[in-house]
Amino acid sequence: MDDHIKVCEELFSAARSEFRSLTHFYFHNCVYEGLWRENRRRLEGRMATRDLINTFAPDTRLVIVGDAAMSPYEIAMPGGSVEHWNEEAGGVWLSRLLARFPKAVWINPVPADHWRYTQSTQMIAELMNGRMFELSLAGLDGAIDALRR
Repeated sequence: MDDHIKVCEELFSAARSEFRSLTHFYFHNCVYEGLWRENRRRLEGRMATRDLINTFAPDTRLVIVGDAAMSPYEIAMPGGSVEHWNEEAGGVWLSRLLARFPKAVWINPVPADHWRYTQSTQMIAELMNGRMFELSLAGLDGAIDALRR
């Protein structure tokens, strides 16, 4: 995902002018128990994912941006993270977010025709229940439509 940070920061910058309120957080590969505010300072300024779930209202629109390319173990298994020991699988945390924020989409900077080649991308797409969209004009249109429903 590091290859996509610049385009994602441009996306956040453009989105900030379109929304009343926009808060963004970073994560590595999959959402686990903690998120952070600045990519360069990922060990500082962390927020517990549980606090995010409890802080924002259920009608909050959740937009997750990531390439979804990781080891399938990161999604499916405790201890699957490549950066730390995660007590619970990433899929558990993603499911918690989706239960709290039903108006959620995943924006993927990798072209959609490549998604079928990565098992983890297919797993995330399944967890998102068809709400994964390519980071393109057409994909963003689809994501916005899904968030409005």
